Amino acid sequence: MEYQVLAEFVRVLKISTSSTIEAPLLQYLSIMIQNMDSEHAIYYCLSNDYVNNIVAHPYNFNAGDLALYYVSFLRAVSSKISRDTLCLLVKVHGDVVVSFPMYTEALKFSQHEEKMIQTAIRALTLNIYNICDDNVYQFITTPPASIYFSDLVSSLRKQCLQLDALVNSSEDKCTHQRNKDIFLKTDKIVDDLFYFKDMLSVGESRLSRVVTQNLLSLLILPLLLPLLKLGENKGSYHISAVTSLYIVSRLLQVVGGKHLINGVAGLLLYHYMALCERDAIATNGDTAGSTGDASPLLHSLNDINIKVSGHEAEGEKEININYLLQHLNVQTSSNSHFDGSPRDDNVCIERFGIFAYLFSDNHNISLASLFLLLTLAENKDLEHFPASLLGMSQSQGLMNNCESAFLKVDGSILVRLMPQILKTLLKVLACQPPVSPPMQWHTGWFLRKVLQCQGNKLTDDNIHLFNTSYEQSRECLQKELDGCWFDHIPDTIGNEWGSCKKALELQFHVKDPLFTLELEICQQAIDGNFNSCFAWERMVDAVKVFILHLQLKALIFMGCLLEKPSLESPSDSDLGKTYSRDISSASFGSEVSLGSGIPCRIAFSYAGVRDIYLVAVARGISGKLILAEKHPFRSQRGVVIAIAPLAGLSPRIDEDHPTWLHLRIREFEPNFVKAKGSQSKVSTPPADGRWTLGFHSAKACETARLLILEETCKQRSSVESMLAPLLREDYLVNVLDSQGD
Repeated sequence: MEYQVLAEFVRVLKISTSSTIEAPLLQYLSIMIQNMDSEHAIYYCLSNDYVNNIVAHPYNFNAGDLALYYVSFLRAVSSKISRDTLCLLVKVHGDVVVSFPMYTEALKFSQHEEKMIQTAIRALTLNIYNICDDNVYQFITTPPASIYFSDLVSSLRKQCLQLDALVNSSEDKCTHQRNKDIFLKTDKIVDDLFYFKDMLSVGESRLSRVVTQNLLSLLILPLLLPLLKLGENKGSYHISAVTSLYIVSRLLQVVGGKHLINGVAGLLLYHYMALCERDAIATNGDTAGSTGDASPLLHSLNDINIKVSGHEAEGEKEININYLLQHLNVQTSSNSHFDGSPRDDNVCIERFGIFAYLFSDNHNISLASLFLLLTLAENKDLEHFPASLLGMSQSQGLMNNCESAFLKVDGSILVRLMPQILKTLLKVLACQPPVSPPMQWHTGWFLRKVLQCQGNKLTDDNIHLFNTSYEQSRECLQKELDGCWFDHIPDTIGNEWGSCKKALELQFHVKDPLFTLELEICQQAIDGNFNSCFAWERMVDAVKVFILHLQLKALIFMGCLLEKPSLESPSDSDLGKTYSRDISSASFGSEVSLGSGIPCRIAFSYAGVRDIYLVAVARGISGKLILAEKHPFRSQRGVVIAIAPLAGLSPRIDEDHPTWLHLRIREFEPNFVKAKGSQSKVSTPPADGRWTLGFHSAKACETARLLILEETCKQRSSVESMLAPLLREDYLVNVLDSQGD
């Protein structure tokens, strides 16, 4: 203050013509302001229009990192202002704020390509929103400053369109790469949603209103229009149903808020409420017996104009919410329910809106619709609905206490539909051919939630469906015993059991609806070119699907989930020979007994042709194929030069050269996937190795092939013995007996 430092900074800015002066000056200012802790110093810094002059200076942001220094300066200032000092940064005319330079200049960088700058601007705006007075809020929430909120939502809508394009892309792109692109895009969308949540959390009514109205008119309602099945997709923005369901579900999860929750619920369930109201009028002559009136629910939507995409010549146009509701009323009135025809309540419900998607033949859309309905029912901000509409208690959520919440209330819409929902889920599991493992897993998660709320009770028909599905999962696992990874099945069961149980027990409020988009992407099929990496993923999926079914079976018949089983290794009585122990512990460069090894030759690209012995041995559930060179001084011993797993060798004699034996070697390393997590997928798996061994005669070649098959059979038998108790029909009975003991 004494040396007029800020005035000198302003003077330097005015005479400077280069960013080489402006950038360090802004940096010094930021450091100085960040380190101020005296109220007097802060007050001086913000007074006399010093900051406003620095903010309004005509910088050339096209050069270097000046924009980053400028935004850092703005953020530093915003972190020091309070409700008492905010008035020093605004210009007023009477009692009306006419200018807020720091805020308006900051908003120019809100869509900057640099993530760091975007984050700084959002932090700045939240700082301001949390200390604004009435006059400043009036400035922020009215045009032109309020355009910022519509621009934010428009940007979010654009990202949603891009996400949908990724999900429905027809390009022949690797599933792994598509998943990666979708994850990145959804991360950006969720970041924006949390920003909107932070704005609503400020708790200022005018700010909440402008944010909510923009979200409803520019994003949510245009997404919901195609879900209402109005015949003409007037607000779809050409976004597919599954992407719309994902976005609305995620938005309600993250942002929430009474106006959004009740507005979405009111539109999605408008048909049902109208039907119930008209039933009550027809029965009682008034609405006293109706389940509910849509008017209170849709109160937050009054006079909202929905921005929708028209024909190319028309561009974007608006539809008033009242026009939409009139259209819904006409559609509801035209239903046969009201023309004297025989009544079937559930059929009437299934014809409309979200419920038509709930029972869609597209399993993914069906699950996505169910997730959205449960998101609404679980939300504590849901108002105006009678408790029986969705079957929820306002004090307790669906997944917290199913004995008194949601699906337990007689007469509720989801209670009435629960038999169809339950059967739909079971039919997905029992599909022929089976649906993808991820689809089965997510269906199983929903099924567990529904079973809990239904008291784990199934009809005979439903039990038959489940048993069919359970048998399919068991058969798929048994098929893997003939695959190239059968030796890893016991370990995989042990490794995956805990994570599978945890996934099945996942609470509803933390489940990410992103699974709906993952399921929409076509799974990359394994072609005729066998690869042990894809075989590994198939085996792991088979294990996880079987664990799912075993857990669901335990839930149905025992009322609880199972703890990890202890798989006992087969007896070592026949396997304790010194020879097999010697071989099973062999490593590269170690000595082994040649025993029944078969002499042969192999050509290495780096070492030429070498005379070796082939030794194959299985011990318990492990097995090895060893290539050893004869020891120069010990005739019955050999030195190991190569080792391969016995499983997956698939020995084959060459058709043109009967003394040649072809072996396939697993090059993929499962431990790499385990280290990254059980859900990891390898984008570029290594090609399998190939060994070709030459024998002195066709008979010796056939003997070697049979030896490998025999030892592999021994190894497979050990694995089968180990898994036998788990695969038996009476496994649950044995579990109960052991618990009783």
